[in-house]
Amino acid sequence: MGSTAVISGMPAGIADGAERARTVAVRARRMKQRRQMLDLIAASYLTDATLLLIYSFTGTIPDIVVPAYIACGFGIIVGSIALSESGFHDRFKDHYLVLPTAALNVALAMGFCFWVPQVAFLFLCSLFIIFSFTSLRANTSQSLICWAGMTGALIVLFVFTDTPVAMPNGTLLERTATMLVLVLTIGRCMFVGMYSSAMRQSLYKRGVQLREAYRRIEELAELDELTGAFNRRCIMRMLDDEIARAERSGAPLSLALIDLDWFKRINDSFGHPTGDEVLRTFAITIFANIRSFDRFGRYGGEEFLLLLPNTPREEAHALLDRLREIVGELDWSAFSSGMRVTLSAGVTTMSADETAEAVLARADSALYAAKEEGRDRIATT
Repeated sequence: MGSTAVISGMPAGIADGAERARTVAVRARRMKQRRQMLDLIAASYLTDATLLLIYSFTGTIPDIVVPAYIACGFGIIVGSIALSESGFHDRFKDHYLVLPTAALNVALAMGFCFWVPQVAFLFLCSLFIIFSFTSLRANTSQSLICWAGMTGALIVLFVFTDTPVAMPNGTLLERTATMLVLVLTIGRCMFVGMYSSAMRQSLYKRGVQLREAYRRIEELAELDELTGAFNRRCIMRMLDDEIARAERSGAPLSLALIDLDWFKRINDSFGHPTGDEVLRTFAITIFANIRSFDRFGRYGGEEFLLLLPNTPREEAHALLDRLREIVGELDWSAFSSGMRVTLSAGVTTMSADETAEAVLARADSALYAAKEEGRDRIATT
């Protein structure tokens, strides 16, 4: 394959560059999300360290516990940030590394439970925080593994050891600190819940925006950009659908090929921008004066196709003649002095077992006849 190779309709070099740009953007977004999560975990560690400082002040635990806990907790955070910023996380499908991160935090909490059982209550409460953060990004299997790991650690602590798990309440300050542990644990769990709710709301809004964008894309794919009428591909599909419906129901199906008379002269005399405005105004006028179940599309240039379901030939002719009068009576001089716009149309009604090509050919013949007879008229076949 040579240098002009094309991938998905795009030259290979451009496609590769676009793919690299998308990859960089995805990694940057993931890194930002991980950084936000790690910031929240760091704030939680700082909260626990503050509570430990109160217990240290009361003499409940040795002074060395606070700096040791800060060193361990923030060591995990700094290491995680360094790995995240280096792109290490992006090598894995789970770019949050949910299980390793949860395991490290559980190990830290349980380790301090064994080391300073005097305040084990605080570290046990931190398990709720760890699991709350984990549930934000964990799938079902990861959540179950985390729960099983925590359960195993707690079984070791309570069943296989005689570690005296304590809730400090000997002095007023200790009781106050213990009360703060409960209050702040519940508060952090609520915050994680609100953060999760905000994430879901953001995802919901993004989903709504994507659905609206998709609807708009589908709409644009069916509409003629200039006039707002259905484009040729769409109106031809609708013709096939209406033919099939008429064959099933036995109801009459009429259609009309409509052409603006002397439109090339309008473009040449008044300019293409004025010609575009004429087409737009004509399409709006037709839309405003047809029935809700009629289908109107741009067949090509200044030629339009109007489908008239459940409409016999005489009624279709009368409807097109009324549209001809409405268009002719518009004040076209508003666009340019002396301008007048009229239409000619060929109307026909489907015969049994007739194809789309055949009925369009008959409508085209009728349109040609209307032009030959002097334009600004309706011919029926």
